[in-house]
Amino acid sequence: MFVDLENTFIASWVSTSLWAYPFLLSVHIVGLAIVVGIFATRDLRLLGLFASLSTNTFKNLGKLAAAGFMLNAVSGLLLFTSQASVFITSIPFLTKIIFITVGMSLAYSIQNRLNNSGTRETKLLACISLACWLTAIISGRLIAYIF
Repeated sequence: MFVDLENTFIASWVSTSLWAYPFLLSVHIVGLAIVVGIFATRDLRLLGLFASLSTNTFKNLGKLAAAGFMLNAVSGLLLFTSQASVFITSIPFLTKIIFITVGMSLAYSIQNRLNNSGTRETKLLACISLACWLTAIISGRLIAYIF
C-alpha cells in the first residue's frame, strides 16, 4: 500500500523535482512556526509568563493556528508520499505523529479552558502541551537522521 503511494504521480513529483521537496519542507516549517508559536506562547502565558498578554488574545489566534495546522497537514502529507514506506516504519516519524495528535487534542482542550486559565489543571495541561510540541519537533528533526 505505501509502496503504491510512493509510485503515484504526486509522490514522484515530490521526490524527483529539484524544487518540490525543499519548497514543501519550507512550507511545512512555516506552518510549524505558526502552530507551535501560537500554542507555545499561549501555554507559557498560562504558566505565568507574558502576563501582559490577555488570554482572550489566544482565543482570536485559534483560527490562525488551525490554518497553520492545515498548512502542515497538507505539506506533511505530500512530503510523506515521497517516502511513505520508509516513514511508516520510522520510530521518529511515528513518535512525531503521536505527539502532534496529543498536542492538537490538548490545544483544543486548553482553548476551551481559557476562561479558567488560572486553574491547576489548566497549568498542568499547558506543561504537557509544551512537552508534546517539543517532542514532536525533536522527533521531526530526527526523521532525517534515524531510519
